[in-house]
Parts: sequence; C-alpha cells; structure tokens
Amino acid sequence: MTELQIAYPPELPVSQRRDEIAAAIRDHQVVIVAGETGSGKTTQLPKICLELGRGPGSGGGIIGHTQPRRIAARAVAERIASELGTELGDLVGYQVRFTDRTSRKSRVKLMTDGILLAELQRDRQLRRYDTIIIDEAHERSLNIDFLLGYLKRLLPRRPDLKLIITSATIDVDRFARHFDAPVVEVSGRTYPVEVRYRPLMELPEDGRQEVDGEGEAVVRDQTEAIVDAVTELSAEGPGDVLVFLPGEREIRDTADALRDLDGLDRRGSLEILPLYSRLSAAEQHRVFSSHGSATRRVVLATNVAETSLTVPGIRYVVDTGVARISRYSVRTKVQRLPIEPISRASADQRSGRCGRVEAGIAIRLYSEEDFDSRPEFTDPEILRTNLASVILQMASLGLGDIARFPFVEPPDRRNVQSGVQLLEELGALATAGEVRAQRGVGPRLTKIGRRLARLPIDPRLARMILEAERLGCVREVIVIAAALSLQDPRERPGADHPKEQAQADQLHARFKAEGSDFLTSLNLWRYLKEQQKELSSSAFRRMCKREFLHYLRVREWQDFESQL
Repeated sequence: MTELQIAYPPELPVSQRRDEIAAAIRDHQVVIVAGETGSGKTTQLPKICLELGRGPGSGGGIIGHTQPRRIAARAVAERIASELGTELGDLVGYQVRFTDRTSRKSRVKLMTDGILLAELQRDRQLRRYDTIIIDEAHERSLNIDFLLGYLKRLLPRRPDLKLIITSATIDVDRFARHFDAPVVEVSGRTYPVEVRYRPLMELPEDGRQEVDGEGEAVVRDQTEAIVDAVTELSAEGPGDVLVFLPGEREIRDTADALRDLDGLDRRGSLEILPLYSRLSAAEQHRVFSSHGSATRRVVLATNVAETSLTVPGIRYVVDTGVARISRYSVRTKVQRLPIEPISRASADQRSGRCGRVEAGIAIRLYSEEDFDSRPEFTDPEILRTNLASVILQMASLGLGDIARFPFVEPPDRRNVQSGVQLLEELGALATAGEVRAQRGVGPRLTKIGRRLARLPIDPRLARMILEAERLGCVREVIVIAAALSLQDPRERPGADHPKEQAQADQLHARFKAEGSDFLTSLNLWRYLKEQQKELSSSAFRRMCKREFLHYLRVREWQDFESQL
C-alpha cells in the first residue's frame, strides 16, 4: 500500500480544491461535490479517498463508485487505473452487466448503479464498501433515486460508511437538503462559448431561408441542418466538433451524410466517429485517442456525452435539441421512448462541452424562443416511469410502505398505485386485504413475487418466464423475453437508401413466422445459433453486417439469455 504514488493533474479544477474536499470527507459522513463535466470529479475523487486511507481492501471495505452507464464505468476505470500506473482489474476494476473486471486486490470498483442495486439483495448493509461515490446524481435515474433513498436510511446504521454524491451544477441544493450535507463547488474550466441559433425552420422575411411556391418557410431536414452547421463551423478554424443526436439510427444517417462532405474541409480530412452506450471498447477508445492536426474529428453522440463522458479536444458543438426520454403512460400502461425536446439545463450542459479547450461555438438547431420556453430541468425518471420493478425490489428488501420511503422527490401517487396494481395482477404481491388480515405494513411478496425479484428483467416478462417453466417451454420464452428487453438486432436502412432497405427486408423475411412476431424472434435466434456453430467469430461478425443484423445487439441478446 505504501508504494502507491498518487498524483493529481494540476490543470483539473478538482486538483486545486483537493485539500478542501479531503477535509469535508474526513469531517462529514455525506459530502456533495458539484462541478461541471470536465472538472475532474469522477477521476480524482477515488484518488482523494485512497489518499485518506479509505478502501483499504482485504476485508476492510473498498471504494464503490457508480456510473449511470456501462460505457462510462469502463472508461473511468481505465482512466483511473492508468493515472495510478496499475493494470485494469488490479487495484482499480469495474463491473457491468455481463463483465466483471475486478480482483481480490481491487480497492476501487467502478460499476453501473444497477450493479450496486443488485448487490443489495445479498448484502443489505453494503458491508463490502467503506466508501460509496454516487456519480452523475443530477441525472436522477430511477436507480440513483432509489439508491439515495436507501443510503439515507442505511447511513445511521453504518456510521463508518462515507457517501460522496457528485453532480453537475444542476439542482444541487435538493441533494444538500435531503442529506443535510455540505456542498463543495468545483468550477469547471470554462472559456466563453458563443451560442448561435439555426432553427430548422427560418421565417421567410429574414431573408436567409428559401420559401416554397406558396411563400411558406422551407423546413430543413435535421441531417441537412447538421451538415450545414458542420460546414459553417469548418470555416471557423481548427478544432473538433461534437454533434448531439437522439439515437443510433440518427447517428448512422448523419455519418453517411457527413462522409459526402469529406474533402470540403480546407484544413484536411474529416474523421467521423460515433459515440453511444453499446459501442465496443475498441470503437470507444477511438473517440478518446489523439489525432493529427490535419484531421478534423466529428463525434456523433447520444446524450451519453452530455455529462457522463468528456470527449477531449472539442471546440464546436451542434445540438439538435432532442433526446430519447423514457415515459410511462398510466392510462395505456405502456412505457415508451419518444424523442422529446431537452430541458434548458441539458442544453446548457451540451453547449458547455465546447468551452473546455478554448473559446468555443455552439450551434443550436432550434430558435432562442424555443429554448426560453423549455422547462428548466428534465423530470427525474421516478416521475415518468412504471414503478412496478422498484416496488418489487423494495418489497423484496423489506423496506415497508413506498409512501414513507425517503426518496429525494416522492413519485406520483397514481404511478405508485398503478405499479402495485400491476404486481397484484401478476400475483407478485399479496392484495391490500390480505396484508391487512395479516396485520402487515407495506406490500408483502408472495412466493411468485420472491422469484420475480431475483430475475433481472421487467416483472411482466419475468412472470412470462415463470409461467413458461410451468408449461414446459421455458427455453423458448427466455429467448423471447430477452429479445423484448433489448433493441431489435435487425437493422433496416433509412428511406434514403431504397436498395439496401429492400435487401434488408428480403433477408429478414426469411425469419418471418405467420401471425407471430415472437416466433419470428425465435426463428432468428435459431438461425444465429446455427451460423455461429459453423463460422469463426470474425466470419460470423461479417455475416451479421452483410445480412443487416447488428452484431453487438446479437451478442447482448445472447449474453442476456444466458444470464436469465
């Protein structure tokens, strides 16, 4: 332990405040560290904790460090390990779904918040940890809100446990009030950012936009608007461009359109790189690697680059102003993932990505009036999601009535009732009458409910699996349930590629089962299994690409099926 050499990059704002942060951690059980993305919170806090003697390992507890996304858990673990001069998986490891790169020697463990949540089932006092860092708490995912509520109850029973919550400078006071904890502000390194508004629809009278035959304003296509913005920024001088898009498909379409631009940039070639959660480690590394000055890099990212990851060298940002935001409808009982306008706080996070290296320019593909009319913050997930799985986990952990649980922001009563009702229909919870008859408090799990709580999947799909076991078709239903939990591995090119679209439809038609999408999934699964037996792994990967199947999603489907 004495050989560990800890150094702090002097250019990071956190390094300048490390004595103040260390003193706050020493003197308080809970500390909130607030600062812009890029200030070094995520990578330097575990090192400050190690220097304080936290996370001694070997039975004395380790430092647990949660991230909202797998891609961030992996990237951060690699970064901290390299800064400490150790191998990944040795002193610093990470665990995400399907991958565990930790060892007995690990003192810092990066993980998704879902992994820590799953560990509660086996270790309710979290005895394995002496320090927990909940990173990116401003994202207010369901997992983060549940963990914060659980830890608020646990801390009085574990006075030795330290909790550090990090957040971008978004609604920090709410966390401070909830835990009655001090806030250490770490300002990010910021240069001025010029914001330009280039809405998809310009008014005809401003003279910049074409009008059609009837004098109507011409609305540009989003991809076309991005190409225009990148062209505009290319004239501004050197520096990389970060473009925010709602999903993988939009990233692919935009990449195709930008490739036609290559050669128009007077300073050299364009390098177009995607960045989203499902990327392989090798492809993700390309985004963080350095490149020659003759190349301008354009990174096409989902909102994973908003706060979770800092992409180096960005001088320009193009913000489409939209993201996929999960919403549950109490009326239709369906969880959807619509593309919606982002909040003002998210838009400011996005434009702030380009003021890290030097003065930057952010182009927003919407109007200033549109920006001003948006809500200040994104609704926390707990206010817009189906709560059945959270209620199930709470009942499994014996946490009592959900209405009394110390959430940072309590969920809507109708959503709670809807979740309880669904679990009662699935036979997972005893009905209110049965609980009263047995003088219980809060929801009580049935035998089926206890089994459902152990399956890492939506309770409705888990119930299908249990019923399939009774009916003798569990192998097939596990494949179908896994498919319903993940994105479809079949890829269908956009309407601007009619030839490839027809080819994909023809190839996918081979798996079609008359009258059942479920059996179609099963046919595809069997075909993939046969091909995998016959082909080498690289030939199988090539076959997936040729037949319009997304290799990484296929792998995820197979991993999830084996986990179930």
